[in-house]
Amino acid sequence: MTRAAKRLNVTQSAMSASLKRLRESFHDDLLVLHGKKMIPTQHALAIAPEVSDALIRLKGLIAMSTRFDPAVSRRLFFVNASDYITTVLLVPLVEVLQREAPGIRLNLSLPDMDSADKLEAGEVDLILTPEEFMDCDHPRELLFEERFVAVGARDNPLLDCELTREGFLAAGHVAVRIGNQDTFVEGVLNTLVPERRIEVCAQSFIQVPWLLRGTNRLSVMHERLAQTAAPVHELAIAELPFHVPNMREMMQYHVARTHDAGLTWLRERIIRFARQLAP
Repeated sequence: MTRAAKRLNVTQSAMSASLKRLRESFHDDLLVLHGKKMIPTQHALAIAPEVSDALIRLKGLIAMSTRFDPAVSRRLFFVNASDYITTVLLVPLVEVLQREAPGIRLNLSLPDMDSADKLEAGEVDLILTPEEFMDCDHPRELLFEERFVAVGARDNPLLDCELTREGFLAAGHVAVRIGNQDTFVEGVLNTLVPERRIEVCAQSFIQVPWLLRGTNRLSVMHERLAQTAAPVHELAIAELPFHVPNMREMMQYHVARTHDAGLTWLRERIIRFARQLAP
């Protein structure tokens, strides 16, 4: 109750009064005290998805009736994106948006197992993620396709000539898992080269270049990210000795936000900029 009151910027007593009115309206306790926790009743659990959907659609109606002017808007957009897509797309895009819409703000969050639920609940406006991790119930748009390359320190002897499968497997590797979930490329590599020796498992794509410097380790990275990091971290880039399918990087938004003028403007800017990025 205290946390709910804080989120709504009201006092705890006001929150308790609201719960009382809801109980009277629904003829159900909705939440019952169990130890120090409030547990939803079966009726509360049954109506929760419909209430959530109604709130999202209400936000969409409000957005539809509000004229969006990027030059004066101070809207806060919530975007769920990995550090990879933030680095190669959002960082340079922010400079463009700063000129067109100096008042808008972006709240960037990293993907996790609850990203789809956050989109469903209206807690994020956009998710930027590979196609394989998208929710099938909401619209999606292709940003670009991404190739993968092998990357290592510039003085790594394995990269002095064409990288072979044997050389690839002889090296120690840096992998990336976000939370307890394999990334797109890790899922592919687990099938193609299950014998690969992983020496370090990072939680972030941006950590990888630091873990390659001064070692003979290799990593498989997004080509755009590798090209961005190579001159800064003195890395060498090589073609992989086997075929890894391209990753389709997508953008997804809630179906109830289809006619949200502000979100439509941001989506169009992201897509336009994404398709200008050189591979």
